Amino acid sequence: MVRQPKEQLKNNGATSEVANLSDEQLIASYQKAEDSSVFAELVSRYERELYNYLKRYLGDAVLAEDVFQTTFLQVHTKRDRFELGRKFRPWLYTIATNQAIDAQRRNRRHRRLSLDRAHSAGGEEVGSLMEVVATSDASPYDTVESGEQAEWVRNEVATLPEPLQNAVNLVYFRGMKYRDAAKIMSIPVGTVKSRLHAALKRLGESWRDLQVANHQ
Repeated sequence: MVRQPKEQLKNNGATSEVANLSDEQLIASYQKAEDSSVFAELVSRYERELYNYLKRYLGDAVLAEDVFQTTFLQVHTKRDRFELGRKFRPWLYTIATNQAIDAQRRNRRHRRLSLDRAHSAGGEEVGSLMEVVATSDASPYDTVESGEQAEWVRNEVATLPEPLQNAVNLVYFRGMKYRDAAKIMSIPVGTVKSRLHAALKRLGESWRDLQVANHQ
């Protein structure tokens, strides 16, 4: 069982009224007043799901538990930054993913991009990202090679708008199926694919600009 963040998570007995609120209503309520039952309800809803995501992401159950706790501590700390009208789930998963990346860096476990391996995504074989970017007719179903370009890819992905960045991180870096990524981001599968297409287009343009600059 995942331990909950100290202080904020001691009370797990959410009232029936709190339990009937949507995620967005809960975080809005928590912005107005730091009600422990509201916070506990959010944690309870995502405890198993988010922990399992982090365990898959990190490949380490203990580290996943730590990151789960720091994620919700960040939710508490950054609650006022949540924009009303947005969906809570993608905001939460963005925080969790960023916390996981930070944890990997701290533990020197940051994984290299798997550039020689394809993974299943919604029944399709999705190649690694570098060669997808390097091809003139970028398609997410090409095979890929390894090399120093992996670092370039990571850096360029970090410059993408958050919606595109999240799609690339979940599908290409984490190996998720389209439908699973769609669930996390609370968007249709078609939107996941369109965001990937837009991301690949931007990365491809940046890659070609780099090649032109290198040959001048």
